[in-house]
Amino acid sequence: MAKRLLIVSTLDSKQPFGAFTRPYYLGKYLVQYFEVCHLGLDCSTVDYAPAISVYSRSLTSYIKALQQCIDEFCPDIVYAQETLPGLAALISLTVRRQKKYSLILDLHTFSAFEYWSRLSSVANPFKEFVQFIKTYIAQGLLIFSGNPIIAAGDSIPKLISQWYRHQPKQIYSVGNGVTEDLLNDTEHSNPETDPYKDLRPAKIVVVVAPKTFQFPSNDMSVSMTIEVAKYLEFHQQKIHFVVIGRDSNNIEELLPSNMTFIGFLPERKDFVSHIKYADIGLLPFPKQAVAGGARNKALDYFACKKLVISTPEGLRGLEEFHHQEHLLISGYSAQEMANTVLEAAFNLNKYYPLVEATYSLIRDKYSWNARAQNVAEILTQTVKKELL
Repeated sequence: MAKRLLIVSTLDSKQPFGAFTRPYYLGKYLVQYFEVCHLGLDCSTVDYAPAISVYSRSLTSYIKALQQCIDEFCPDIVYAQETLPGLAALISLTVRRQKKYSLILDLHTFSAFEYWSRLSSVANPFKEFVQFIKTYIAQGLLIFSGNPIIAAGDSIPKLISQWYRHQPKQIYSVGNGVTEDLLNDTEHSNPETDPYKDLRPAKIVVVVAPKTFQFPSNDMSVSMTIEVAKYLEFHQQKIHFVVIGRDSNNIEELLPSNMTFIGFLPERKDFVSHIKYADIGLLPFPKQAVAGGARNKALDYFACKKLVISTPEGLRGLEEFHHQEHLLISGYSAQEMANTVLEAAFNLNKYYPLVEATYSLIRDKYSWNARAQNVAEILTQTVKKELL
C-alpha cells in the first residue's frame, strides 16, 4: 500500500510561474509513488490529487488548515516546501507530539541571503532589513530542527554552512525541472502561428519577467533589458526585445523602439509558443538581484532549444551549465550584455552545437518526472531510516 504524502507549499494558481512551479510539478509526478494530498495558498489548478487552499499567507491560517488536513488525510510523510509551510508543519507536528509523521523540508531559495544582498538597492532598506531578520530566524529554526532538507540547488547547502555555521546531517540537492510541453521537439510546425511575425525579420530576444510577491529580481531584469535595448536601438530591424509577464504601464521612462511588452499570458499554450518562436532567451540579472528563481527561466529556454545569454547571477543554482559549453555568459554591465546579444544574433548558427548539447542534458536529467523520481527516492529513504 502506497505511503500517504502531504505536500505543504505556497503554491498559488493565480501565479503559475517561478517558485510555484516546483510544488505543482513535483506533486504531479510524485503521485506515481505516493498517495498525495496538496495544501497550498491557492490550489485550484491542482487536478492530479486532492487539494486544500488556505487563501492566506498567515502562519496561523496555515497551522489551522494543516492540523485539519493531518486529521483527515493521516499522512505518513509531510513534505513542506519554503519557509512559511515549513514553520507551519514544524509547529503543528511538535505541538501534537506525534512521532509517526516524517517531516521533510524543502528550501527553494535561501531567502535571508537574498534579502541581505538587496539591502543597498531597494527603495525601503529598513523594511527589507526587517524581512531579513524575520527570515533568518525562521529558516534557522527549520535548519536546526534536525529534519531532512531537500535543497533546490547546490548553492543552498553552502550558504547554510556559511550563514549558520552548521551543516544538517541529512541534506540533499534536487534542482528544478522542465515540463513535457517544452521538451516536446515539434516547434515551428506551423509558420503561420509565429507570434512575432509582425516583428520579423528581426531576431527575437525574449525576457520572462512577471511581477512576483515581495522579490524585486524581475523588476531589476526589466530595467537592465531596457538599458541593453537602448544600446542596440540602432539595430532595431535586426534585433527586437520582447518582455513576457508584464505590460509597460508602470514604466515611467521612455522605452526604446526595439522593445515590446506583451503582458501576462494566462494560457499555457501561448506562453510556450512565445518561448519556442523566440531566437534568444535572455537572463539580464544584475548581481544584487540574487536571482534564485531565474533558474526556472533558464531551464525553460534550454528545453525549447534557445540560445541563452545570461549574467553570472542569472545562473544561480545551475552550476552544471557553463559558458561556451551550454550558453553565453556576459559581464554585468548593460553594454557587455548588449555586445554579447549583438554578436550572437548575427551568428546564431555558430552556436547551434551549444543549443543541442544543452537540450540533450535537459531532456535526460531535468524533466520534472526525473526530478520527482529523485525526490521520491529521498522521501522513501528517509522514512526507512526513521523506522530502523
